Amino acid sequence: MTPDHWHDDLRLPDLTESGIARLRLMTEHPSAPAFSGRSGHHLNPQDLMQLLAEKPLLQAAPDTNTSPDWLAPYVADCLARVPAYRRYGTCEDFQALPFTDRQQLSKDIAAFVPDDLPLGRMIAYETSGTTGHPLTIPSHPRVAARYHCFHEQALGWHGISLAHAEGDIGVMLAGDQERCFTYVSVVPYWQQKGLVKLNLNPADWPSEADRGRYIDSLKPILITGDPRSLATLLTLPFSHCPVAILSTSMTLLQGLKSALEARFGCPVINLYSMNEAGPIAASDGQSPGLRLLQPRLYVEIIGADGRPKAYGERGEICITGGFNDYLPLLRYRTGDHASLRQEPNGALYLDDLDGRPPVRYHTQYGWLNNVDMTHSLQPFALAQYQLHQQACGAVVLRVRGSADQQALHAALAARFGPAVAITVLTFQHLGDKTVQYTSDYPEAMR
Repeated sequence: MTPDHWHDDLRLPDLTESGIARLRLMTEHPSAPAFSGRSGHHLNPQDLMQLLAEKPLLQAAPDTNTSPDWLAPYVADCLARVPAYRRYGTCEDFQALPFTDRQQLSKDIAAFVPDDLPLGRMIAYETSGTTGHPLTIPSHPRVAARYHCFHEQALGWHGISLAHAEGDIGVMLAGDQERCFTYVSVVPYWQQKGLVKLNLNPADWPSEADRGRYIDSLKPILITGDPRSLATLLTLPFSHCPVAILSTSMTLLQGLKSALEARFGCPVINLYSMNEAGPIAASDGQSPGLRLLQPRLYVEIIGADGRPKAYGERGEICITGGFNDYLPLLRYRTGDHASLRQEPNGALYLDDLDGRPPVRYHTQYGWLNNVDMTHSLQPFALAQYQLHQQACGAVVLRVRGSADQQALHAALAARFGPAVAITVLTFQHLGDKTVQYTSDYPEAMR
């Protein structure tokens, strides 16, 4: 492969010689995996200048007022410029605005793009989500680059400055799936450091041992992945330790977090992020829960009746605002559940976050919800799991990888009682979109 191969003005504008060298390292290393695609940042010099100018605004603290100053003008702008919202007419009362959800976006995503935005450089990418409707997300190269600002903010809470981090490879995105889109790129707003998206599935590699050798050669500054792929990292023999690990997509149990911290000696940051809104909150190492990241993202906690909950009360996370100009959100119901807490310093936190609709489990002693189940499973280093209650009341816990079945059985028996039949099963694979909590028991979804 010659350096000319990387002179791609569409995907990688203004690529430097150091950037080319990093791309060659990631693709031509003898232990490199087979990459399934090509990708790039698509950012031109004007984009980079704009990103630098808006970075202080993106990293400002979220407004802690119940009605922040930016909210009313934002709503008015949505009602005027977004076809899907324009049909609401004028609305002076924010709480009277209708909710939106993933199904509506999936049905007609074009109606949620402001009608005056240029479409020439719009990016559209597909996401299936854990449950629900497949969705195409409209975006832009600058929007994708803004993720870095929020990740940088979360790392700063842990005392980490990326500006002073040494290394040629900035980020390793680790997946562990049967099939996965993988690629290499550079990060132009971070000194053209390398970025590599990997699939740790052995089928993508020359040999299983090459996975560890490749990571040790690249020495990525950051590693990101979901709990499943991060648990796979624990099984690989390599010595490199990143400055931080970001865990996304699924619930990160404390047992796995502790195992990662012990192995790599760095902060493991739990990040709540979704394709529709980007990074929403992250653990800050100072307080329990996940601290809100975005200064122009208004978070409500909504009850089953659609009314807002007070601080400390659990309900569905509903968001307004965001940083994606091509997908402005207005009272968007995420399907995820938590409670909202405000610290004396004004910082806002999501507590007991669980994705997807809440599930009740019937025990010998009464009902418990899935948050209680998460608390019971916290001590275990589980990469992926599914807890299911059958219609007869029996409980089945399916776990990916090796696990202490006896200890897991005991933890569940303490919750459900000795009269409830409990089965713990281990599997090498649970599927890429496993829902963690399910039930066929009558009235479990009330």
